Amino acid sequence: MTRRYAEDMTDVTDATFATAVLDRSKSVPVVVDLWATWCGPCRVLTPILEKVVGEMNGTVELTKVDVDANPRVAQAFGVQSIPSVFGFRDGRVVDQFVGALPEHAVREWVHKLAPGASPVDQLLAEGDEASLRQARELDPDNPDVLAALGDLLRREGRLDEAESLLSPYGHVIAAKTILARVRLERAGVSLDGDLDLTLEHLLTQAASDPGARDNLLALLDALGPEDPRYLAFRRRLASVLY
Repeated sequence: MTRRYAEDMTDVTDATFATAVLDRSKSVPVVVDLWATWCGPCRVLTPILEKVVGEMNGTVELTKVDVDANPRVAQAFGVQSIPSVFGFRDGRVVDQFVGALPEHAVREWVHKLAPGASPVDQLLAEGDEASLRQARELDPDNPDVLAALGDLLRREGRLDEAESLLSPYGHVIAAKTILARVRLERAGVSLDGDLDLTLEHLLTQAASDPGARDNLLALLDALGPEDPRYLAFRRRLASVLY
């Protein structure tokens, strides 16, 4: 399936909201991103929304409302903080969230909004352990389900369970990322703090110290391909070594 970004995202105003969102949502679900130019989290979230909705190939549409220029929309929906994101279907709000969620959470939210989502997609969007285990029963080797369940177990400190679940799927990028995080947590290594400084230090040592190289790769695996440092430092490491 061809993926495209939401380059045709619509800027909606107080005057066009009824037509562009309420009426349009009777034909296709519409995501409304309420934002402002001064809002830092908005600048983080909007590209994620564009990417995720673009992956939906027209089954969901994305619109933006500048709350400073269009206060009536924000007032009508009781918006108190931004970014605020609403999902409309059949002319009414069916779901919403506030704040700059990470990409995987935005993707789950948008997939839940999409029409004709499979039972596995719906359970994945729910995201709790019972739903994820039920999704796994329906599709045992689904990488998205396995990654979501493994990461939930890891975040709850159930590292042995997460490792046991994901070890057979270590060749899958999402599973590999979580397994790397499990190993780091066991070693007492945190991904918080000034990680860039740590990566730079390991990179300078990598040519002469295999241990530093291995530690660098472990950290990059734990960050995962969605983090821009994953590819950037791998390329720099390759140039240092070869």
